[in-house]
Amino acid sequence: MNDPQNASITIPLSGSISLPIARRMPAIAVLMFGLITLYCVGFSTASVAHNATHDTRHASGFPCH
Repeated sequence: MNDPQNASITIPLSGSISLPIARRMPAIAVLMFGLITLYCVGFSTASVAHNATHDTRHASGFPCH
């Protein structure tokens, strides 16, 4: 019998999936932005990081007081 709960799907594991560079660029850009941000915040003082976050919250319209 064909029981949908016990059905299995076979996925071939050989071969590789190749994405064109245009499809990878957004992910690479987000990764680079995150690493640069982490680097900058890591070497800044705590008050600079706090003030930048605080100002961003105000500019976005989120209350923080």
